[in-house]
Amino acid sequence: MAITVSASLDKPTYKTGDTMTLTVNYSDAATVADTVTATVTDAAGNTQPGTASAIINPDTVSVADTANRTWTKVSDSGSVAVFTATA
Repeated sequence: MAITVSASLDKPTYKTGDTMTLTVNYSDAATVADTVTATVTDAAGNTQPGTASAIINPDTVSVADTANRTWTKVSDSGSVAVFTATA
């Protein structure tokens, strides 16, 4: 079976300090990656785009992004994993 995976953030744009929530839906355990893009805006209106990649394998789901944020796994049902990080 082919693996299916989708990852989505709860908003397209964040302000510095906002909590970002990334939801990863997956099935058919195999190693695969998916990437989402968001923009963080600071109080002065400066924007910084970035991407977050979710890595899915049979045992774990993990997230890393281009800004080196710490993503915390909030839950993982075996088909839906939810992570949060601070913008």
